[in-house]
Amino acid sequence: MASAISANRAELLAIATAVATEKMIDKSIVIEAMEEAIQKSARNRYGAENDIRAKLDPRTGDLRLWRVVEVVEVVEDYFKQVDLKQAEKLQKGAAVGDFIVDPLPPVDLGRIDAQSAKQVIFQKVRDAERDRQYAEFKDRAGEVVTGVIKSVEFGHVIVNLGRAEGVIRRDQQIPREAVRVGERVRALILKVERQNRGPQIFLSRAHPEFMKKLFAQEVPEIYDAIIEIKAAARDPGSRAKIGVISRDSSIDPVGACVGMKGSRVQAVVQELQGEKIDIIPWSEDTATFVVNALQPATVSRVVIDEEEGRIEVVVPDDQLSLAIGRRGQNVRLASQLTGRQIDIMTEAEASEKRQKEFAEKSKMFEEELDVDETLSQLLVAEGFSELEEVAYIELAELATIEGFDEELAEELQNRANEALERREEAARELRRELGVEDALAELPHLTEAMLVTLGKAGIKTLDDLADLATDELIAKKRGVEQRRRNKDGDRPERNDRRDRGEKSEGAAGGVLGEYGLNEEQGNEIIMAARAHWFDEEPASEEAADADTSQ
Repeated sequence: MASAISANRAELLAIATAVATEKMIDKSIVIEAMEEAIQKSARNRYGAENDIRAKLDPRTGDLRLWRVVEVVEVVEDYFKQVDLKQAEKLQKGAAVGDFIVDPLPPVDLGRIDAQSAKQVIFQKVRDAERDRQYAEFKDRAGEVVTGVIKSVEFGHVIVNLGRAEGVIRRDQQIPREAVRVGERVRALILKVERQNRGPQIFLSRAHPEFMKKLFAQEVPEIYDAIIEIKAAARDPGSRAKIGVISRDSSIDPVGACVGMKGSRVQAVVQELQGEKIDIIPWSEDTATFVVNALQPATVSRVVIDEEEGRIEVVVPDDQLSLAIGRRGQNVRLASQLTGRQIDIMTEAEASEKRQKEFAEKSKMFEEELDVDETLSQLLVAEGFSELEEVAYIELAELATIEGFDEELAEELQNRANEALERREEAARELRRELGVEDALAELPHLTEAMLVTLGKAGIKTLDDLADLATDELIAKKRGVEQRRRNKDGDRPERNDRRDRGEKSEGAAGGVLGEYGLNEEQGNEIIMAARAHWFDEEPASEEAADADTSQ
C-alpha cells in the first residue's frame, strides 16, 4: 500500500513537471490546477456545500485534504459553521471567530471524477499558456519576427511563431505574393490583443514600418541611429518611398541605404517581392521635401497653403504624367510621405487659376468697396483677399501701400466696415425669416451667418441647440483651425485669408464645421444654450411645492 501511495505521489509530480516543461509555464501553476481538480472531486464526494481545500506538496507529492469551518455563536450554515461546543471537540481552546481545519481522508477518484479533474487541469493549463503567450508578445508590437506558414484560411495566413501563432490578414499581405505552407516568412507584429480564445497576434507585410525595419536590418547606419528614416509610404508590391536624413554630415544617407552596387536596397526589394523603392533625402523645408518626394518628375514651383494643409505643385506640361504617376501612384505616395495633400497642375493651369482668383477678388473689392478696377486690383496684388483684412489691418500699414495715403486708407477701412455691416444685416434678416430665435444671437462666438446655417439645419431655439453634443456642432479642419472674426471683437491678422463664413474645402462633420470653431468655443456655446435649463429648475421646484401645499 505504501509503495502504491509513493508511486501515485511520484506520478503526480512527474505529470506536473512534464506538463510545465511542454507548455513552458511555471510548475506551480500545474500543481495549483491539480489541487483545484482534487478539491472539485472531493466536494462531489463530501458535498459541494462544504469548504474543502487540498494541498499537494511540490517536493514530496504528499496530498492533504481538509474542511474549513468557522466558529460562531449561532449556526446558520451547518456545512461551514460550528458552535462553540462542537468546536471544542475539534480543537481545544477554540473561540468564536476562529477557523478550524478539519482533516479529511483522501478520496479515490472514480472514472467520472478523474475525467472532471482532467478537464479542470487542462483548462487551467490552457489559460496559463495563453497568459504566457500574451505576456511574451504584448510589448513586441513594431518588431519583425520570423515564422513558418502553418495554413491559409479564407485568404488569411496563419504563421507558427514557435511559442504562439500569428495571422497575416489578407489586407496586410503583399498583393500577388505566392504563399506556401511550410515556408519561412518575415513579418511585422502590428498589434497584440487579448481575446477569449487566447492572444491574437496580428502580423503585417504591407505596413510601411515593416519596410523601415528591414532597412534597419540591412543598413548598420540606421541601426546605429546615424541615419534616420523620417517618413515612409508604400503601395505594397508595387512602389515605395522613404525619406532619410543623416546625423553625420560625412555620410550620404541615400548612398548608405542603397549600398555597394545597390546590395542593401536590393535585399529589401527581394523581401518585398520586387517592390521598387525610391530613397529620398529628407528636408525640414517642406517645399524642398515635396520636390524631392515627387522625383523623378521635375517641379517648377511649390505653393504651400498652411491654413488648408494643402500643397499646390506646378510642373511643366511634359512632366505632368510623370509627376502624377501610373494611376496617381507617384503623387499619392508623395502625399503620404509629406503628410500633406498635394495638387498637381501644369504651368498653363496654374496661370489660369491665378488669373481667375485675381479677377474674382478684384471684382469683390470693386463691388463691396465701391472703388475703381485699378484700386481693387492693387489691393489684390498687395495680398488682400477678404474684406476683414482691409477692415482690421493697422491703418498705418495700409497707408504704406504705394499710391495710398492715410486719408485713402481710412476711407477704405470705413467702406470695408460698412460692407461687413451690410452683410451682417442681410444675414440677420434671413435668420429671422428662418425663424431662429433672438436668444441664440446672444450666445457667445455665434455670428449672424452661423445663425443662418443653424436655421437651415432646423436648429432654431435654445433647446434645439442645447440638445446637440459639441462634436455635432463643430468640426476641426484637418488639424488647422480657421481664423475668423466673431462678434466678441476678435480680429484676424492680415495674412489670415478665411473669414467670410464660406464653406472651406475639407471642413466637415458638425453643423458649424465650415466656420472653424475650436472645441473650447463649441463647449462654451453648448453650455450657454443649456444655461436656461438650470435657471428654470428652482422655479419648477417652487411650483411643485406650491401645488403640493394646495
